[in-house]
Amino acid sequence: MSKMPICDIVSSKRDQKEFLDLERELYRENAYWVPPLWAERRKIVGFKYHPFYDDADRQAFLVRRDGRAVGRILAVVNHAHNRCHNEKRGFVGFFECEDDSEASKLLFQHAFDWLRQQGMTDVRGPVHPSLNYEVGLLVDGFDSSPTFMIPYNHPYYERLFLESGFEKVQDLFSYDAHMDILEDLDPKLAFVIEEATRRFKVNCRPIDRKRFKEDVRSFLEIYNQSLQRTWGYVPMSEAEIKVQSDGLKHLIVPELTSIAEIDGRPVGAGFGLLDYNQIIRQIDGRLFPFGWLKLLTGKRKIDRLRLISTNVLPEYQKWGLGLVTLSRILPDAISFGIQIGEFSWVLESNSLSRGTIERGGATRTKTHRLYDRSLA
Repeated sequence: MSKMPICDIVSSKRDQKEFLDLERELYRENAYWVPPLWAERRKIVGFKYHPFYDDADRQAFLVRRDGRAVGRILAVVNHAHNRCHNEKRGFVGFFECEDDSEASKLLFQHAFDWLRQQGMTDVRGPVHPSLNYEVGLLVDGFDSSPTFMIPYNHPYYERLFLESGFEKVQDLFSYDAHMDILEDLDPKLAFVIEEATRRFKVNCRPIDRKRFKEDVRSFLEIYNQSLQRTWGYVPMSEAEIKVQSDGLKHLIVPELTSIAEIDGRPVGAGFGLLDYNQIIRQIDGRLFPFGWLKLLTGKRKIDRLRLISTNVLPEYQKWGLGLVTLSRILPDAISFGIQIGEFSWVLESNSLSRGTIERGGATRTKTHRLYDRSLA
């Protein structure tokens, strides 16, 4: 007969290893799960330095049964979020657990208690660790692997969240678009692209290799400004922008990017991120000693593109400049050999973007869900 589960804070190197290793163990027999880049995972959960935690507090927990780790969670207080939205909201993320309701409830309870001790009155999750990174619980679309930086989880996780009092607050959708749908592009969308280009005299270009850092920073600054009114969004800090810029330097393919300029001023930016999961699976998430080389040299074999973001400065939104920005990428994506473009993720509440994507012929393939709960 098994003993009662016991939950503890993650405090030692051994605990940290158990926290990370549990993910691999739980998906060992799952054909669709793709391992994370383990070195990056260690940073983003706070086991090594990451600038997100310059303005956030966190505590990791492990639940064990019979001395064996069966569940984990990270509780986060994102001070930037609470200042921006005038809330006392905590967050939970990186949740993984066996199908064990007793262990799951204990894990959540310890996370809730810690958040209450930090003065939080509500909790949202799962976020890993904010909307600028990975987010949401997969609730539909389990029969295919996730693209790069999109979470994957077991179907029973939703039940475990609901058993601990969470309620749905927002869905996030992923859409697949085969490149051949361009031949049947809605005439209205084509007209919007042509008219917006003419009216604003927009010039779209890829990121310039000669001023790569400057262009990537322009993209991230537009990203920050354009999403100010987006549900739940919090701008990245200067330190986060720098780290993101440095990381993207190795991952971005310039011809799969687009910067829209009006009179030489960047007003819109978008980029497609290759689905590196196709290679990460082969290297088991390990960049060293030679995984990084395979990641960089294998780009041309990737046939799937995640259209991760197309953003326009607030004063130019609703004029179709997002479509103009995106349209520059598509011919180069076809030349690169991309077969499928994935739009992800798109907020359920963003009816304008969802309508445009669906009218263009894309098919919804995955749904991730965010949940809220009161801590009262």
